[in-house]
Amino acid sequence: MAMSTILIIGASSGIGQQLAKQLSASGQIVIGTYNASTDHLEAPGLTFHHCNVLDEQPDFNFIPEVLDGIVYCPGSISLKPFHRIKPQDFVTDYQLQVTGAIKAIQAALPALKKGINPSIVLFSTTAVQTGLNFHSMVSASKGAIEGLTRALAAEFAPTIRVNCIAPSLTDTPLAASLLNTPEKKEANAQRHPLRRIGAASDIASMAEFLLSEKSGWITGQVLHVDGGISRLKV
Repeated sequence: MAMSTILIIGASSGIGQQLAKQLSASGQIVIGTYNASTDHLEAPGLTFHHCNVLDEQPDFNFIPEVLDGIVYCPGSISLKPFHRIKPQDFVTDYQLQVTGAIKAIQAALPALKKGINPSIVLFSTTAVQTGLNFHSMVSASKGAIEGLTRALAAEFAPTIRVNCIAPSLTDTPLAASLLNTPEKKEANAQRHPLRRIGAASDIASMAEFLLSEKSGWITGQVLHVDGGISRLKV
C-alpha cells in the first residue's frame, strides 16, 4: 500500500483502533477521532482529534486538504424485544450509525476528491441479510448503511470507491455484554461454521484491503466477514 492519508472516525477502540494500529504499522498517515474514550493508541503517523458525530455540526476542522480514505466506525449493538423499543430509540440509533456517517462523508468529500484511489469504508452487520431475534434496531440502521453504500458508490464512480463490511459477532468492547463469560464466548463460537468469533483484526484487515489499491476494482459491495454464518449451515 503506497503511503496514504486515512481518516478513521471512531479510532479509539475496537475495530477502529485495530485498523489505526495496522495502517500506522504499514506506514500510512492516520487521522483518528475519539469521543468519550481517552485511552489513545500511540503510533508513528497517528494523530487523534475529538469529534462527537451526534453534534448538530461536528467540528471537522482537522480534516486535511487531501484524503485517500475514510472509515466510519461508530456504532451500537442494542438487542431488545421489538415491543420494548420506543420509536425514538430507533431515531437515536439512526443518528449515530447513519446520520453521523453522512456528516463525516460530506465533510471529507472535498479532500477525498483530491486523493489517490480514494475509498470509503462503512460497516453493516450480518443481521441485515439474516433475520435475527431482537436485532430490529441495529438491522434498521445498518440496512440504511447498505443502501447508502450502493447509492454513493454509483454517485461517486469512477472517482471514489464505496464499500461496506458486514461482520458477525466480533470480540470488541461494543460486544462485551454478549461475550462476558467463557460460556458465552464458546456458545457464540459454536454458532459459526468456522467455530470461533471474530477478532478485531479479522475485520480491520478487510478494511485495510478495501482502502488499498489492491481492491481498486471493487465498489458498491457489502462484504460479509462473518465466519461463514450468513451463508453456510453446517
